[in-house]
Amino acid sequence: MEGSVQINVPESHSNIEQEKKPILSWDVIIEKSLSNFGWMDFLQAVLVAVAMFFDAQQSFISIYTDNYPKWHCTNSICTSSSDICKLPRSSWSWDTHPSNTIISHWNLECASTFITGLPQSSFFIGCLLGSFFLAALADSSIGRKNMLIFSCVSMSITSMLIIFSTNVWIYSALKFLIGFWRSSIGTCVLVLLTEKVSAEWRFRVGIVEYFTFTMGYMSLPGFAYINRNSSWKSLYIWSSVPAICYSVIAYLFVTESPRWLVMQGREKEILKMLKRVSSEESADDDSVNLASNLPILPPKEKVSFFQLYSSIGELFHKRWAVIRMIAVMILGIGLGMVYFGMPLAVGNLGFNIYLAVVFSASMELPSCVATYFLENLRRKPSILVFSILGGICCVTCAVLENRVPAAKVVLAMVAFFGACTAYNVFLIYIIELFPTCVRNTTTSLVRQAIVFGCIFCPFLISAGRKNNIYSYGVFGVVIMLSNFTLFFLPETIGIVLCDTMDQQEKKEIALCDAMNQQVRTENVSV
Repeated sequence: MEGSVQINVPESHSNIEQEKKPILSWDVIIEKSLSNFGWMDFLQAVLVAVAMFFDAQQSFISIYTDNYPKWHCTNSICTSSSDICKLPRSSWSWDTHPSNTIISHWNLECASTFITGLPQSSFFIGCLLGSFFLAALADSSIGRKNMLIFSCVSMSITSMLIIFSTNVWIYSALKFLIGFWRSSIGTCVLVLLTEKVSAEWRFRVGIVEYFTFTMGYMSLPGFAYINRNSSWKSLYIWSSVPAICYSVIAYLFVTESPRWLVMQGREKEILKMLKRVSSEESADDDSVNLASNLPILPPKEKVSFFQLYSSIGELFHKRWAVIRMIAVMILGIGLGMVYFGMPLAVGNLGFNIYLAVVFSASMELPSCVATYFLENLRRKPSILVFSILGGICCVTCAVLENRVPAAKVVLAMVAFFGACTAYNVFLIYIIELFPTCVRNTTTSLVRQAIVFGCIFCPFLISAGRKNNIYSYGVFGVVIMLSNFTLFFLPETIGIVLCDTMDQQEKKEIALCDAMNQQVRTENVSV
């Protein structure tokens, strides 16, 4: 038409505008890239979780190595009711190998409860200090994978060196080092597992860790029975050599957490992780090409010695995080005392120690199954119900004493089942409560609280040989009282993991506002 002006838009510019796609956040990218959980992902989860097999062995090996062995009379001067400390050494003998436990090896049968309980308490003190010094390293420069392997190797080498102990003092010092090195294994395994999967699979892969820990615990009676006529040193060799071999395999094949890689600004490794997802995007017209729309990574600054522990300062900078941290640490003391104390106290049941450990460990299997079915249920009520169950059974065990032995064994098993299930849900709950930048640190601090309660377990168990109220009774009361802290904690079921403290705070404020709006809407409709 005459007098009109026609504007031609360049075709290339039009195509660019049509093909332009939004830049997604790293939260969305990682969740999308990890949504397809295949066999390779499952093998990665199993390979990471195997570390818990060896961790369980070192945690409970003292059930046999530090046990008070049975003895028998060798002449008429001695009777079964005699006080072994008032008899001449020639009038009695141990039922097993003279060096089957440290008690018989170093003649500690008349030592105080402090001496006999010192090695295992030293182990837990090492766990307490190790959690503080090693935890923040996995959040900063070393990473989850390297910290896991370093801890596993160090624990295993120290476990081999312990066989050269010449007295209970050196033995206790090396037990302290074993506890120190193994302190970060459980934390690194749990964090690495949950950060390598999407929210849909987070709860399920956590069960893999519990299962391998159970297998490690259940393997101890078999190893101990095979070596029942050998020295206690053989148990440490059986558990340490395979752990060293595992560490080499894990170093070669385990991959690092993608969320930690983002925090460290390691772009090449992240792109390698996203390669599989990007190749699958072409089959989906509505999907977003992740590899071409990556957000800019923050520059990685050189980390000083003091900055290695910066995550601790970042955690306590927020008031809500401090309250939350105190609450979960108190809860951890109660759950941990029963979870670790009940297996160590099986010798007080007056039952065959090999079968007692098998029965106790077998309770972890139904606990893993129960944990799996609790995936879609709220975390707080789940922890509360199973904690109360364990606490009531513990107190009932103390009341029964040895009047009904069979009932006492059953109650102890149910108590351990309740504590196991609550503990399993609790570990997943911790992961969901805090963001990536402090997740390893917070998980380790909670584990510090757990082992702090465990430090007193060996002494309570020794006192419980005369009166169960000091062991089972205390366990039951503590686990039930610790659950009051749940009132100060939020529900986390179904939430997506955050990377920074600000993201966590904003997300929870938005969630709280949404819940309040829903309540107001329901009230208006009524």
